[in-house]
Amino acid sequence: MYGKKTILFIDEIHRFNKTQQDALLPHVEDGTLILIGATTENPYFEVNKALVSRSIVFQLNQLSQGDIIRILTSALDNEIKGLGMFNIKSDAEALSFLADIANGDARAALNAIELAALTTGAGENGIIHITLPVAEQCIQKRAINYDKTGDSHYDTISAFIKSMRGSDPDAALYYLARMLYAGEDPKFIARRIVICASEDVGNADPHALQVAVAAANATDFIGLPECKIILSQAVTYISCALKSNAAIAGIEKAMNDVASVKISGVPVHLKDAHYKNAKDLGHGVGYKYAHSYPGHYVKQQYLPDELIGRIYYEPSDNGVEKKIKESLSKLRSYPQQELNK
Repeated sequence: MYGKKTILFIDEIHRFNKTQQDALLPHVEDGTLILIGATTENPYFEVNKALVSRSIVFQLNQLSQGDIIRILTSALDNEIKGLGMFNIKSDAEALSFLADIANGDARAALNAIELAALTTGAGENGIIHITLPVAEQCIQKRAINYDKTGDSHYDTISAFIKSMRGSDPDAALYYLARMLYAGEDPKFIARRIVICASEDVGNADPHALQVAVAAANATDFIGLPECKIILSQAVTYISCALKSNAAIAGIEKAMNDVASVKISGVPVHLKDAHYKNAKDLGHGVGYKYAHSYPGHYVKQQYLPDELIGRIYYEPSDNGVEKKIKESLSKLRSYPQQELNK
């Protein structure tokens, strides 16, 4: 109408569902509007790929302590939008404390300085003096940047798991405490510990999974606050345990073959023979019952013909898995000509 471009700003654009986001696309493409979207979530997850591909993504980083101090100073000086109409004197150590304790959240710091200004009486000289003790009373809990459905949630749990995997119990305990402090569901944390016990410890220390499962069960029926002790025990055990990823590596290789290799079927001697006339079809014929042989082992074909020779499980040299590796190596070294005799 006015021969000018229209700028459409959408705050919290991730709250638009897929259909609503799709409705914007043709108008963005034909230039009807210039779209600016703001979101506290990861746009690569929460915004349609078509919109993201046609956009420039800017990541806004957490405010530094110096940034927060400048914001607080501005709020104290601004007479129109701030607290400048009050006669306030604030000690530098009080501002530094608020900036530090806000943990990058300017809103938390501003709320605290406003509360301090409104609840602190003026002295005989008419000045409201915000000291460190006053600041401590106005913000009694550190502001944690942690949204249980957002990026900070995934970033923290990622750091938590990687710390256990990296055998750093101190870092793992810190992230555990951070999640509990922010109100994360302890059952969710327990599930991640159980996964880590198999994925990153595995058979190097089979007790790790037992500890993790026991901790998950105990967390379920005990609950907070006491379950933090149980989770701490499991986290420190998993962190300090010898590590092996052979279990996850094995199943991933096997899953890849299932998806990519066409097989003719299960070897006929392994097929179910517990029904009438099964042997007429050759099912189970030639199968060797392992317990009938010395050492309860006999070499025979178990994999389908197309996968003979595949090795999925490769034990590490750590902990119990070293013994498993030695035993498996002996079994795998049996003469190949004995196969299916």
